[in-house]
Amino acid sequence: MKIMLGGDICPTEITAPLFEKQDVDTLFTDAAEIFKGNDINFINLECALGHGGNKIKKFGPNLLAPVETAEVLKKLGVNLVGISNNHFFDYGKPAAKESFEAFERAGLDTVGFGQNYEDSRKNYVVEKNGETVCFIAVCEHEYTYALPDRMGCRPFDPFDTIWDIREAKAKYDKVIVIYHGGKEYSAYPSPRVRHAFHAMAKNGADIVVGQHSHCICCYEEVNGSHLIYGQGNFHFVWTGRPDCWYTALEVIYDTENNSVEFIPTVQDAEKKGIKLAKGEEKDTILKAFEERNQSLLDGSWIEGWRAFVEDEKWYYLEAIEKACTKDATERDNRVFGHYLDCEAHTDVWRELFPSDNLTNERD
Repeated sequence: MKIMLGGDICPTEITAPLFEKQDVDTLFTDAAEIFKGNDINFINLECALGHGGNKIKKFGPNLLAPVETAEVLKKLGVNLVGISNNHFFDYGKPAAKESFEAFERAGLDTVGFGQNYEDSRKNYVVEKNGETVCFIAVCEHEYTYALPDRMGCRPFDPFDTIWDIREAKAKYDKVIVIYHGGKEYSAYPSPRVRHAFHAMAKNGADIVVGQHSHCICCYEEVNGSHLIYGQGNFHFVWTGRPDCWYTALEVIYDTENNSVEFIPTVQDAEKKGIKLAKGEEKDTILKAFEERNQSLLDGSWIEGWRAFVEDEKWYYLEAIEKACTKDATERDNRVFGHYLDCEAHTDVWRELFPSDNLTNERD
């Protein structure tokens, strides 16, 4: 099978009117070519669809898009939508219900959500010409994940997810894992994320694709498995973001050959759409990507990760300084709790505060 794995997509104030009009040509221009000739076209929908409801309590934006977005995706050629991420449940049950109604009208399948934690662990399986492919979509613990007694997105669990992958590999020919997590804007994985991706590869995942980072990260092959630590935003047109926000790599996975192809795309806020990267622009994106890939092989990636943490550390030091003191506000303590709950944030803390065991004398 030939499978297109697209990154994060979210209509914004700039593009929502075009999604309402279902103006596929303006929104996707020549990038629509990527969706042609594939057996499965997958994207991650980084928002809820509908008219709203009560915003859930969280840090960061609550994202909502027109219900017509589902029809746009269908016209584009999408047939599978990943909804395990930190925004799909931003408006709670009403918007989730409206989203699923929109998916059903458009004839779109979904993966990564359930009525409770156990229900969220459902996989999506495609069978064609005697070959079976299983999709497992998970997210880190950031606001929208399912609980034992509440609906939500399928969370990554270092025990259950590994077991789910092993079980899937015993049943199906190929296992695709979509991992929504890692530190935003970091072009390098944290040690924990890299360890987790390796574990998923060694336990049966044929390809693991990282999303959520809002930037192109790096790639390596382990045990014949393809590990992409971050592919960037597919269609998330928003002004005032860092430069990395506007480029992405869409992934074409050929199950027959177990091969991957990377297709660079670029967002254009002025034209309110995306396009295929070409010429020098394409070469620049792929060259930087290859340099980061090489850093995984020679070990220098860890310096890139540590430099990123150094730039981010003040947010975390401030959170620690303020929380649980006599003058702490409710918000101060909520920030601290959020940083404890979400794996990407604890990755930063672990780098900033290594335990004595990591610094003790070595032979």
